[in-house]
Parts: sequence; C-alpha cells; structure tokens
Amino acid sequence: MKNILAVLVIMMSLGLCALAQAPKESGWISLFNGRDLTGWKNNGQENWVVENGTIYCESSVNKYGYLTTEKTYKDFDFRLKFKGEAEGNSGVFLHAKITGMNPETGPDIQGMQVEVDPSIGKHTGGLYESGGREWVAMPSAEGEKALRPGQWNDLEAMVRGNRITTYLNGVKISDFQDPKPTFTEGVIGLQIHTGGGVKMRWKDIYLREK
Repeated sequence: MKNILAVLVIMMSLGLCALAQAPKESGWISLFNGRDLTGWKNNGQENWVVENGTIYCESSVNKYGYLTTEKTYKDFDFRLKFKGEAEGNSGVFLHAKITGMNPETGPDIQGMQVEVDPSIGKHTGGLYESGGREWVAMPSAEGEKALRPGQWNDLEAMVRGNRITTYLNGVKISDFQDPKPTFTEGVIGLQIHTGGGVKMRWKDIYLREK
C-alpha cells in the first residue's frame, strides 16, 4: 500500500510540474510532447534527439540541419526555451520552406529566421531572411545584453501578417513590419548551423494560432 501511495504522489507531482510549465493563457498548444519527435521532420543528416524532456541538437556531419514542424502556420504567437551548451550558431525559423538539398552544405531553406546564438552580442532575437535579404532587423544595444549564456532563455515571437515582433527573456528585441513580405505562411523550424560544434537544447515549445 505504501508503495502504491508513493507512486501516486510522484505521478501527481509530475502532473503539477507539467501544468506549471504550460502557458496559463488559453489557446496554446504544445508542439513538443517531451517524449519523442512526433509532429516534427528531420531535414538533413544532423543529430536531433530527445533527452530528459528536451530536444537536443548536435552538429555531427558539419552541414546545415533543420527540424521542422509537419504543419504550416500563418498568424500565431510562439514561445520556447533554449540553452546553448557549446559555441555554434542556431536559430528558429518562421514561415519557412525547405526548397532543396545541397550535397555539400545540406538542406536549403527559405523563410524568416529568429537568430539564436549562445554568446552575448551575436544578435539573438534579431531577424534574418534566409533565401532573401539576409538581416532585416537587428537587436538594440539593450537587446544584445538580454541573453543568459549557459542558462535557459525564453524566446517569444508574435507573427501577424507582415509584422514580426520578438522578445528574449522579456526584453523586446525586434519589431519588424515588412514592406515587401515574401513569406506569409510556412513551417516552424529549429536550425543547426553549418560549421560544426553546435550543441543546443530546446523545450517548452508552444504555439497559439490567431
């Protein structure tokens, strides 16, 4: 009986923890179940695994790699937590599309990328258009200091038509109203940048469609 009670207490504790991590506002859905990569697609040869309730990505073949949602999205709010465990660039793609495969560098992608880098001053939260204009919105001086190296960081994005607003640890990083929007719908993607050495963790990935 004591063993049964102990198991029940543990299960209740885990359930409360899960509820505590979920956004309090209504309408949010979880894009990552904490157990496997159901709902996601691995594009390329880089390493994506689930460890201890997180998505862990590590550069293994020194090419670009993307883990993308199977569904596409248009207007939405988005949030996740990330933690860099080594030097190496990464990112979160919005309204993205895999367009091909380069045998030397890996998958080709188009879309708007929210920059994610493990070091301060490397423009985390800024907006970079892959397959187009490159940098379109850079962080302010305050925004460049919002990163917490080696710790969990909160990244948020609000996407409304041609406007994308991003926040890092509660600090507004970019607010870009695109005069010539190219990408208005697409998948959400996590990136391993080519160059080797990337080690990044992701968790608590939520989306609310508008």
